[in-house]
Amino acid sequence: MDALEIADRLEIADLLARYSRAIDSGEWDLLDQVFSPDAVIDYRSAGGIRGGLAEVKSWLAEVLPNWPGRLHLIGAARIVLTGDQARVSAPFTDTLAPTRDMATSDAKGFVHGGGWYHHRMRRTSGGWRSEELVEEQSWRTAQ
Repeated sequence: MDALEIADRLEIADLLARYSRAIDSGEWDLLDQVFSPDAVIDYRSAGGIRGGLAEVKSWLAEVLPNWPGRLHLIGAARIVLTGDQARVSAPFTDTLAPTRDMATSDAKGFVHGGGWYHHRMRRTSGGWRSEELVEEQSWRTAQ
């Protein structure tokens, strides 16, 4: 690997971390630092929507406050770089909780899941951005 490829991989890893932070904190405008303005985001495998960045941000702001305790963990991503383009597949697990407070182990309303985030990314003047995200929900449990 040369220095540019190492830098690209680090920047893409940081982009994935920004994505998790935006979703878990509800700081929806952070998604502007993850996605290109013309991005297409597809959450249909998890029961969500497919749409553009503005539409998805609005939908997330409406739906996710139902679970104020959120934590997404993104694992080691497979990154295939081709010039100014990248294909990225990253495993994830998530927990959606009905509260941010302590809860008993048998509390109702928790949702746990996991799968893969598949991104098509491109290098822009502002850094790497995702042009497309397709969530591949592999499993989901609720209590």
